[in-house]
Amino acid sequence: MLVRCLPGLAAALLALPVPPACAQQDAPPLARLIPKVDTSFGDVRVDNYFWLRGRDNSEVIAYLEAENRHTEAVMRPTQALQDSLYAEMVGRIKETDESPPERKGPYWYYSRTEAGRQYPILSRRRGRRGPVEVLLDENRQAAGRGYYHVGNFSVSPDTRLAAFSEDTTGSEIYRIRVKDLATGRFLPDRISDVVYGLEWSADNRTLFYVRADSAQRPSRLYRHALGTAAAADVLVYEERDPLFNLELRKSRSDAYLLVELTAFGSTEVRYLPAARPLLAPAIIEPRRPDLEYSVEHAGGSFFVLANDEGPNFRLARAPVTAPGRDHWRSVLPASDSVLLEAMDGFRGHLVLHERAGGLQRIEVMELRTGRRHRVAFDEPVYQLDPAGNRDFDTGLLRFRYSSMIVPPSVYDYDMRRRTRVLRKREEIRGGYAPSRYAEERVFAAAADGARVPISLVYRTPLVRDGRRPLLLYGYGSYGYSTDPGFRRNVVSLLDRGFVYAIAHVRGGEELGRAWYDQGKLLAKRNTFTDFIAVAETLERQRYTSRDRLAIEGYSAGGLLIGSVVNMRPDLFGAAVMGVPFVDVINTMLDASIPLTAQEWKQWGNPHDSTYYRYMRSYSPYDNIRPQVYPPVLVTAGLNDPRVGYWEPAKWTAKLRATRTDSGPLLLRTNMGAGHGGASGRYDALHEEALIFAFIASTVGRGAERPASRPEAGP
Repeated sequence: MLVRCLPGLAAALLALPVPPACAQQDAPPLARLIPKVDTSFGDVRVDNYFWLRGRDNSEVIAYLEAENRHTEAVMRPTQALQDSLYAEMVGRIKETDESPPERKGPYWYYSRTEAGRQYPILSRRRGRRGPVEVLLDENRQAAGRGYYHVGNFSVSPDTRLAAFSEDTTGSEIYRIRVKDLATGRFLPDRISDVVYGLEWSADNRTLFYVRADSAQRPSRLYRHALGTAAAADVLVYEERDPLFNLELRKSRSDAYLLVELTAFGSTEVRYLPAARPLLAPAIIEPRRPDLEYSVEHAGGSFFVLANDEGPNFRLARAPVTAPGRDHWRSVLPASDSVLLEAMDGFRGHLVLHERAGGLQRIEVMELRTGRRHRVAFDEPVYQLDPAGNRDFDTGLLRFRYSSMIVPPSVYDYDMRRRTRVLRKREEIRGGYAPSRYAEERVFAAAADGARVPISLVYRTPLVRDGRRPLLLYGYGSYGYSTDPGFRRNVVSLLDRGFVYAIAHVRGGEELGRAWYDQGKLLAKRNTFTDFIAVAETLERQRYTSRDRLAIEGYSAGGLLIGSVVNMRPDLFGAAVMGVPFVDVINTMLDASIPLTAQEWKQWGNPHDSTYYRYMRSYSPYDNIRPQVYPPVLVTAGLNDPRVGYWEPAKWTAKLRATRTDSGPLLLRTNMGAGHGGASGRYDALHEEALIFAFIASTVGRGAERPASRPEAGP
């Protein structure tokens, strides 16, 4: 049996006698379960837990289920706390609610939720006071399923049909369906095995969608005519370079379909008039190394953000008849201090989304005159997100604003009058009052002198005596910036005396493209040492103490947490690693795993000895050592296409066999979901309640109850 060669505690979890240590020759006789031996560059590595990749083996599933039972047993004493946390989280939600409607054409579109139901109901009205039309009730679609997620939802230009894609496993593989909005009936058209990306042409009967290759890389663009068999769909374009992903979207003017071919460090955009769906997509500017650009259509021109004259991107304008780089005319030069991150096009305006000094900004340019102005914000830290902005022919910009104490707020900003109107602020029930909390930004000095921003929020008054528990979050990869927005569920920790902090470490893009470049490839260790510097600063400035400091990261943020607990386990009181990317070497050597070849531009190619040795120096799985570790909770998703469930499972098993302590080490695998965990809003709260109960029970001693009892919810 496979079980006889499991680690001792794993066998004990399965209620079997603990076997003697297994010799290498006792490995199970299944080739895919044999430990992987790598002799690259003279580094002999035997992966004793490679067998956990045998997902189709019933004994592997039994092992994961046993780990889940172990986690449940260890966490059982916190059940009352979990129940309390869950009740608080639900009590803050306005369970029956709706989003502020957005106009497009004659309709106002919005989504609504109903108490007790897991998923939103997509709806619209003709005019502001017309009767409600239900476009898609996700609860009906999800009935009888453990997981449900709508990837794309797109209404045809004549407003009569809606095409949408749905995932019922968490694998991020979708099926397209089409609904007649007048009759409520579904058309016979069904297209399976698609990924994200779904758009209508202007003729109301042609759909474009995307499929992936065997490594789940989005690579093929198809065209479907309604009423025909999916097997007859036309392959419009196939991206054969394994380093490039294919992404599909429509310009905000609805005039063009844009096919974005993106790799780390290189871009190629192709365009197709939406009114001429049978044409082949034409190239705007051919790809080449180190050229990145994005395209929007407004004012009868293409606008381009490009890094060809500076790493923080310039803004250029090009005619639609000749959009190549030779015809790019600069509108704004690249700046040393301001990153041009994205743009939104309108008939009379172009909106630029920028980053400067670690904060987001919005700049509005009037296309007719070229005049620009900036939208002002008051809080010291905040988060901005563009809303749908469905209407191209408008002078209103809709955006979402929040800070660490201000709940998400939807504004309509008049780009001509420079005034804003608050359309909706999320109602946080249960007695939440922003005046009871404070937010601030401080800085940590990294080992090389870089100033690393830290965003903090806490309940007032704060006495910096080191007695407060603190939860520190980090990510720091792919140039993804972690903005200091409102996190509703964290209020349960704040009311228990916690400080919540975000470490804006290198590898993100908070301080511009250079901040990203200094946290990848052969500079990746900066991400980890920055995080350690942040933790030491928070301790030194007496926001917390080591035994009260919990850390948290997800996906590539799980890599961050796994690395720092190997490097400085003494610095932390507890760690949460969500769907963590921890097996860097094995994953980067296996091109059959989704995303691997492309990730070489992020982490390095392990077939190159320089990169191999550098990655080997921080890979969490490869650097587990016999030492005392803090309590750790690890989560995984069995259907996760981004980080294989076996990575967190292997990391947990190896740590359990290697560490010198006997503190809590827990693995929880969602057996019916993927990278994002549970899909239903109530199910997701149960998962968060478990995580927060783990944090509160390990570092929040004496903070088991809220600082003041919240008012009852509805």
